[in-house]
Amino acid sequence: MRHQVAGSRLGRNKDQRIGLRRTMVNQLFDHERIQTTRAKALFIRGEAEKLITLARRSAKGSDAEKVHARRLAAARLGNPAMVKKLFDEIGPRFEKRDGGYTRIMKLGPRQGDAAEVVLIELVEE
Repeated sequence: MRHQVAGSRLGRNKDQRIGLRRTMVNQLFDHERIQTTRAKALFIRGEAEKLITLARRSAKGSDAEKVHARRLAAARLGNPAMVKKLFDEIGPRFEKRDGGYTRIMKLGPRQGDAAEVVLIELVEE
């Protein structure tokens, strides 16, 4: 039994979950809104918000701290173009906002399997 075990497995092994999270966070930052199931949206929301906070806070740091933050983000995203967009466009956009960078809106059940479909998007100021 999985009593008091945090996180969801989404029917995948560890490597598949890491790949899914990386791909979906990249897509969220690229398109700024994606349509997915509720479980997957909740799965990627925390990581996306942590990366945006990292980009926000690094703007006020020293040069070494900025490089370190970009390397941490690159390790999570794996895409240099997304790291650049995160630190140059998305991070400064949320400079005055203390968290809550994403919004999840319900769209209803999917016709094929009745999975709850949601729209996760970056909040506009």
